[in-house]
Amino acid sequence: MQEKVLENKKNGMAFLVVFILLYLAAIAGFIFGCYLMEAAFSAAALILLIVGAAWMLVGWIPFMGLKVLKPQEALVLTLFGRYVGTLKNDGFYFVNPFCSSMNPAAKTRLNQSGDVDGGAGKSILIAASQSSANVEIANKKISLKIMTLNNNRQKINDCLGNPVEIGIAVIWRVTDTAKAVFNVDNYKEYLSLQCDSALRNVVRVYPYDVAPNVDTTGDGVADEGSLRGSSEIVASRIRDEIQQKVAQAGLEILEARITYLAYAPEIAAVMLQRQQASAIIDARKMIVDGAVGMVEMALERLSENNVVTLDEERKAAMVSNLLVVLCGNHDAQPVVNSGSLY
Repeated sequence: MQEKVLENKKNGMAFLVVFILLYLAAIAGFIFGCYLMEAAFSAAALILLIVGAAWMLVGWIPFMGLKVLKPQEALVLTLFGRYVGTLKNDGFYFVNPFCSSMNPAAKTRLNQSGDVDGGAGKSILIAASQSSANVEIANKKISLKIMTLNNNRQKINDCLGNPVEIGIAVIWRVTDTAKAVFNVDNYKEYLSLQCDSALRNVVRVYPYDVAPNVDTTGDGVADEGSLRGSSEIVASRIRDEIQQKVAQAGLEILEARITYLAYAPEIAAVMLQRQQASAIIDARKMIVDGAVGMVEMALERLSENNVVTLDEERKAAMVSNLLVVLCGNHDAQPVVNSGSLY
């Protein structure tokens, strides 16, 4: 289904004035016909009476063809089941009064911008037999504005099997109204479902944090991709996958962003301890590497300048003392030896 944009003239105001004048003329003709019939019966008076009464009964139908469009709104029109076209430009239009507008997602409420009570429809109160009910009048206009969809957080296992909670925000808009209305049953629900599906497919490829021997690109080579460290790449892959699925619904995905990322509550405490332990090990490794380098440098400088000659046993003792001083958690308390080393 291809979209057909109607280039109708914005003549709604002119038709509105004409219909009002015709309705007033019909009322005046009906009253005048009744007056003539009371004075004396005549065919002209009868015709005037019948025409005035008929127009008063059906004269409201042309008013149904008056359509008002705001900026960034569209109206999909059908005539007896056949797609006529789409009005996209803002203005006051007159169309065939028997045309009906379609928007299957008019009453759909998602966690997104634009889905507010005042924007998609209005409510009227109907009282019947001591009870009242809210009846919503759906707005059949399709918004062409840029909207943000923020689905609920999902719990998904990453590539290592760890459950993580993740949420995304998707910025989207309708580009083809015909596809949005006729190719899918409800384009808003379709978008929400495809967002959840794409999120699960992409998250299962990545680990939460950098892990060894994990291929996230599919080229057979291990890399350092992760949900926490490669959020921009992950969001881009999610956007591309959603776009492939919703293109047939006439939707365009402008951007996808990760709004929430954390381990699931049942393993959050354990994974925090694991991260702390890993950080401590990395810090200790750095300290030991630095201490060993300083000891090697000290021994080389002593040997080059012939400051003192140490046998293997004294070198081992010196190395042990330096490592204790450099790698210890507390400041060293020096002990001065005033005697001989031997």
